[in-house]
Amino acid sequence: MIQTIRIEAAARERAGKGAARATRRAGMVPGVIYGAKREPTLIQIDPRVLMKELQKGGWRSHIYEVAVTGGATETALMKEVQFHPVTDRPIHVDFQRLAPGARIRVRVPVVFLNEATCPGLKAGGTLNVVRRELEVMAEPDAVPQHFEIDLAEAKIGDTLRWSAVKDKFGTRAVINRDFVVATIAPPVMEEVAAPQAAAAPTKGKGKAAAKPAAPAAPAKKK
Repeated sequence: MIQTIRIEAAARERAGKGAARATRRAGMVPGVIYGAKREPTLIQIDPRVLMKELQKGGWRSHIYEVAVTGGATETALMKEVQFHPVTDRPIHVDFQRLAPGARIRVRVPVVFLNEATCPGLKAGGTLNVVRRELEVMAEPDAVPQHFEIDLAEAKIGDTLRWSAVKDKFGTRAVINRDFVVATIAPPVMEEVAAPQAAAAPTKGKGKAAAKPAAPAAPAKKK
């Protein structure tokens, strides 16, 4: 199961674009914790702390204990991060507060096992991943770190679906069908250029070619 990650945050007093810009000028990332039928909590986070979590990957499926200075510690999911269009730095973060006993909607990464021994890949096929994350409903304290699909017997042309996940950990897929996760695609055949057709043999092969007729002499003037 996934571990709970503790991060530090400070409270913000004012909402609005002007207050958010002031927070950024002070070197912090503005954010909000919402949900569970309670009033939103305005926060600000050190961008280094936020970037550390984003660089780990799979942050949408992590559960955070957000310790707000001078306030309560909130159990939440990091739902959305907004980035600056030029610098690509985080400029706002949203956390969804978790209500006790309620299922949450999370994206869990999928891992493929035994790629090195997969018959389809050894035969020249390609693993075509349709979904690298699977969106599921899960208990907050039972969110898996990742899902696993075993490729030990997968052959060229096989389709690997939600039903191929080894252990679902009690989760329920958001998509209400046995959706495709990946396929083993056949190798791409390179087109070979057709050889140029041989020149048609000249009629009368072996015989000397006829010489062109000499031009007629010009008529003498009388």
